[in-house]
Amino acid sequence: MDSLEDTDTLLALLSSLLPDNVAPSQQSLLDALLHADGDVRKAAEIMLKRGPTGKRKRHVSLDSWLTPAAASSSSKDVNGQSSSRDNSDPVLQSRCGAGERPNKKPRSSAAGSTSTATKKENGPPPLSKPVKPVKNLLDVLRQPIGGAAATATVPRLPPLTLSNPSLVAQHTPLTLHLAVLPLELACQLFYTMLHEAQYWSRNKWWLFDRLVESPHRSSLYTRHPVEGDNEAAWQRITRAWYNGRQGEVTKQFPALMEEACKIVEKTVNAEMGKRKRFPLEWGGDPGDPDGQRLTWRANFAAANCYEGAKEAVGFHSDRLTSIGPYPTIASLSLGTRRMFRLREVIALDEVGKRAAQTFDIPLPHNSLCIMHASAQERFKHSIPPRNTIDRFHPPYPPPPDLPELAFDPGNCRINITFRFFRPDFHPDTIPRCKCDEMTTLRPDMKGRQRGWEGEDGKGPPRSPVASGGAERATGYWWTCTAGDQNEGKGCGFWKVMDVRAEGRGPFVSDLSLSE
Repeated sequence: MDSLEDTDTLLALLSSLLPDNVAPSQQSLLDALLHADGDVRKAAEIMLKRGPTGKRKRHVSLDSWLTPAAASSSSKDVNGQSSSRDNSDPVLQSRCGAGERPNKKPRSSAAGSTSTATKKENGPPPLSKPVKPVKNLLDVLRQPIGGAAATATVPRLPPLTLSNPSLVAQHTPLTLHLAVLPLELACQLFYTMLHEAQYWSRNKWWLFDRLVESPHRSSLYTRHPVEGDNEAAWQRITRAWYNGRQGEVTKQFPALMEEACKIVEKTVNAEMGKRKRFPLEWGGDPGDPDGQRLTWRANFAAANCYEGAKEAVGFHSDRLTSIGPYPTIASLSLGTRRMFRLREVIALDEVGKRAAQTFDIPLPHNSLCIMHASAQERFKHSIPPRNTIDRFHPPYPPPPDLPELAFDPGNCRINITFRFFRPDFHPDTIPRCKCDEMTTLRPDMKGRQRGWEGEDGKGPPRSPVASGGAERATGYWWTCTAGDQNEGKGCGFWKVMDVRAEGRGPFVSDLSLSE
């Protein structure tokens, strides 16, 4: 599928279409989306027919309770679709003429069998909790709103490999920098983080009614000591990072990571000086203890460890709750080479007109991939599993004082993503949902709220504005994600972000207005 819609977005959209007097549970919303094959408008019509609670009235006859399941005339095919036995056998169909029935009639239950046509006329049957799901729920909910038919006429494009920095800059809002660190520093940092990775954890959260686990290890690091007033804030940031679960205590940058971070900052700021900035980017002074004014400064980092060829991460865009709109994220790769896959998200007005393009970017040891502003708004990224990977042969041995490594350095990749935690998105300013939990900020990747601004790009960004009229603006919304740690149960909270009413900023647009 070229245009994928994540489940949280569909749930938020469905909730926003319902009137205030309709307050269904998350399971009821999922139920309706399943019936509607991921079509939000149809799902909303289903919910409105059910009434204020969104619950379906079940009509169960005594005969249906008494009749054994094996006696029913309807069955499920391999795709989970209902079909009656008298027309589901291809052999019988070939022996009978069109519209004829086979000689042998199936047994009927006491309540009588119903044909597929009758079922279609009466609408889909009420869902209970089958032993096996009728369909793969993720496959249904990730379909584009227009359904599979909307993209059926658009041929799917094969991935395009961007094998050098110039191709990456030409096709994406990313830049690739090879051999960014001194060779010995890159190796020593790799060994240091590989040693620490044995204490990292695999993120866990609820996906519907199942507890799932991330296929790789990760951990958070802060650049400055976590103490005093900022300790509680970082605890909330850490909890949000771990999908609402109380994670490990955030650690401070090791000395080698701090040394690497200074080099990364210089590279990022040099690149940002060449690029046109977006109005909703952070426009304040990030501060620098060395007295050097920087446009971007890393103050925390997420570290990931991928052991072997199969450890991976699926398509996603990074949550913006703490880093705000149009963030810049610097991703440092150490160890074995892995493929970084980038896939654009097609806006609604382009669905059915063109296919999404996927890009494969090889990330070798000691490379820096900078995801510039708009990368999180326009693309999703992943590290796909591989059948095989090339072994990494470090040019320097581990430091003699480093304990024995728990992982094989030859088949591991360490990834450090340096980020800027924006002070105007402090945890105290984040809206809370009805579950009394911090909400999550997500971009409107499909372009439902996008508009156009003048050529000068000026104007108050209460409604998001475009960058010089060259690119569509992106809207954002706050959504409940409490279900991540509550057996998949959330309150369905959804709210459009209003940066002025919420007191966000300063922004780049504020700087241009003051000049």
